[in-house]
Order: sequence, then C-alpha cells, then structure tokens
Amino acid sequence: MREFHGVFPYLVSPIGADGHVLEAELRRLIDHLVAAGVHGLTPLGSTGEFAYLDWTQRRRIVEIVVEQTAGRVPVVAGVAATTVAEATRQAREFAAIGADGILAILEAYFPIHDDGVIAYFSAIADATELPVVLYTNPNFQRSDLSLPAIDTLSRHPRIGYIKDASTNTGRLLSILNRTDGRMKIFAASAHIPATVMLIGGAGWMAGPACAIPRESVRLYELCRAQKWDAALALQRSLWRVNELFAAHSLAACIKGALQQQGFKVGAPLPPQAPLSPEGHHAVARALALAAEAYAAAPSAA
Repeated sequence: MREFHGVFPYLVSPIGADGHVLEAELRRLIDHLVAAGVHGLTPLGSTGEFAYLDWTQRRRIVEIVVEQTAGRVPVVAGVAATTVAEATRQAREFAAIGADGILAILEAYFPIHDDGVIAYFSAIADATELPVVLYTNPNFQRSDLSLPAIDTLSRHPRIGYIKDASTNTGRLLSILNRTDGRMKIFAASAHIPATVMLIGGAGWMAGPACAIPRESVRLYELCRAQKWDAALALQRSLWRVNELFAAHSLAACIKGALQQQGFKVGAPLPPQAPLSPEGHHAVARALALAAEAYAAAPSAA
C-alpha cells in the first residue's frame, strides 16, 4: 500500500456562475501548491464543498486534478455518499481516472449503527486496490466512527489512515493506542498540526494548507526534524488562519484567501454566504502574519 505523509491541502472547488468547473484556475492552483512543496492533494474534501456539487462536477474536478498533477504528488480523492452502492461506484470511477487513494466520507440522514458504518467503509476499501483514508467529522455527521469501529476497520489491508476532525486531540491518541500501529493519523483544521505530529501523526489534510502551503510545509519539516521550539513559534502564527473558521465558514475563508492571492476561484456555492468585508480584512491580516512567521522560521535542515 502506498505510504501517505505530510501536507495534503484540501483543494477548493472553483465553480463558475454557470455551474462549470473553472478549469484554468484549478490547474494554476495545483501547480502553485506542488511548487510550494506539498506532499499530496485532496480534491472533494470539506473545503472542496463536496456536499454542494453534483456528480458531473465532482468527476470533472478529480479528472483535472489527476491530469494536472501528472504523478508529481499523490491525489487522494473524496468519496461521499449515503449508500454503499453509490460510494463504491464513485471509488471505482476515481480509481479508473487515476487517483492514488480514496478519502472515504459517510453521509447519513439517519444515524447508522457501528455494523452499518463498518460495512460502508469496508465496501469502499473492497471496491478498488487503492489505499483508503477514513474521514470522520462528528460536528457535521449523523454517524461518527467509534473507537471499536476504527479498530475493526484498521484491520482491513487497504485502510491504514484516518483524518479525525473531532477537535478532541485525546481521541487521536486513543486511536493510535487502540490500533497499535495499524492506523496513521492525519490532523484536520480542527486540530493543532504540531501537536498531532508530536504524538505521532503522519501529517495533515486540511483547508488552510491550500492558502498557506509553503508555511504548512515548513511547519511539517520542522516537526519531522523535531525542532519543536521553532515549530511551535511558527504554529502559533499559522493558527490565526484556523481561528477564522469560528467566525467565518471554511469554504468562504479559503476561497477568500485564494482570491486575495490572485486565484479567481469564485465564491462559496449557494446557499453558503461569501466572505464578508470584515472577513476579508481578517483573512488578509492572518495571511500577512503567516508570511512574516515563515520568513522568520529557520530551515529544518
């Protein structure tokens, strides 16, 4: 199974007013992120507004990301559905397109018991030969991945990763202890990446890395080199970007940040609200602070 580690930005989904993917801007963003040193790309995560996209849009976004990345870094595509049949269909299509891995998301209208949750994620892992990253976000999902379910799923030969957005860092350590090396942890924007790296994380898959990629990569490198004083100094400044999500929505913040950097990625998809003038001002301040912290941070070498 291919090893994933490092910084995987959750890509925004640039969609025009007519519903078509803004292909040129997405390709330009991909090249920018790869040049910044990211270790992989994740289309159709939460920042990618997957819940607001139809299948034609989802499929085209993954096609563009795979084409433009051209093997330079792995592409882990988001699969999200309410049924096993639809989830496995998506997984097979993304594998055929050339994705390197699957980010598996369970959408549920009614709560699902552990047996159903395990069956859903197992079916995705059985549908292709690709490695699978489990994604759980209890704040938004009707059915969370419990520790017993994670333990069971960690024994599947293609399920070796989990991105947990619970905001509970102790839960991450419980997962590491419970799975005994079978499951690697990726931090979400709800967690402090340096803290997750300290307890044994593999990296982070998160929206902020889409807007501050070089800063995120430097933070990862400092953590890997165990230069914790420098890493925490940089982390304190970068956390300002994460704090904005408490006042402004995720997609609005990241798309607003990218617009300020010259990427015409469009507004969040309705009925989500675009970033307010106050939000744009706050994002600009956070980006400036991140750039200053990056300039002051030492190399990990």
